[in-house]
Amino acid sequence: MISILYTIPNFITAGSGQVMMNIIERLDRDRFAPAVCVEQRGGHLDRRVEELGLPFIEAPFTVPARPYLSLPVRARQAARSFRPHRFDLWHSFHYLDEYTEALIARFAGAAWIYTKKSMSWGSRGWLARSYLAKRIVADNSDMPEQFFHRPGLRRKVQVIQHGVPTDRFSPDVVRSGLRAELGLDADAILIGCSSHLLPVKGHLALIEAVARVERTHLALAGSPLDDLYVRSLHSRVEQLGIADRVTFLGKLQDIAAFLVELDVYVLPTLAAGRMEGFPLALLEAMACGRACVASDIPGAHEQIEEGTSGLLVPPDDVQALVEALEVMVSTPERRADFGEAARRRVVEHFSIDREVTRHEQLYAGLMARV
Repeated sequence: MISILYTIPNFITAGSGQVMMNIIERLDRDRFAPAVCVEQRGGHLDRRVEELGLPFIEAPFTVPARPYLSLPVRARQAARSFRPHRFDLWHSFHYLDEYTEALIARFAGAAWIYTKKSMSWGSRGWLARSYLAKRIVADNSDMPEQFFHRPGLRRKVQVIQHGVPTDRFSPDVVRSGLRAELGLDADAILIGCSSHLLPVKGHLALIEAVARVERTHLALAGSPLDDLYVRSLHSRVEQLGIADRVTFLGKLQDIAAFLVELDVYVLPTLAAGRMEGFPLALLEAMACGRACVASDIPGAHEQIEEGTSGLLVPPDDVQALVEALEVMVSTPERRADFGEAARRRVVEHFSIDREVTRHEQLYAGLMARV
């Protein structure tokens, strides 16, 4: 039995918490014994960890790197919370260039690996984190060449793309009734996006585009994490005179029920948001059989086959987004074809079972060498 500790700062703001839990829920319990550690409880997935009956630790798994001279002592002290559990592996889903976690894991007696979830890079912290890791899971195929081409890193990296539960995200899930609540006409095209309301997500560009495409209504689902940005979105909607065509839904618990109400799903990430590694929200929409338009960013261009299972547009290009939406609005047959192809692509290439199997192979292979 291989004992694995999964770490993430919290389930409150860390969007990759669901990615981590998708893996944990499906591990072969005859071979793997997972546990979870957060530095702060309070997120919606806390309850899921408890329902699964997993060891759930709330403790700091990082320490300040400075002063450097005392770092080993402080890391060893932090490891005391974990050493009694005798973890074999320690899999970090921390999203920052935090490397002291690797030292704590080592002092706790665990082999440390991490998942590279974003395209952020450039700091010495990322290099330290990478050289200290036993293995690195890269979210997309662009990462190995961009980040891990240095000697000593290439052999550590394995690309494991995310998957989604294709039963939970399916065209057949029960609808939320959103279209009826909004009172949409039969010929209205409902466009949607599900992501935290943050500037890099590109909602403003999507609002600008929707204002220029007739017969459309936009529904935005996501937590309002930036108050100033959210106010700017509402203000722009008013300025464009489309308040009756844009609905802010806030955070939703049942995303699948929202997605199946849509005619078109859009992931309008800005160029500054290229740091996204492999956007799960887009996969979920594709699994639900929605016709999708996405910014051409790493990860997204591995999910969507341009012109077959959706459309890709240059980031920050409102006109290109308008043109893509007009294609979706004016050609219902093509919209349906995109949705069917999107669902088929997820089932064939991005199922959660595939992702879990590859993680299990990684863990077993690493333990065979430790």
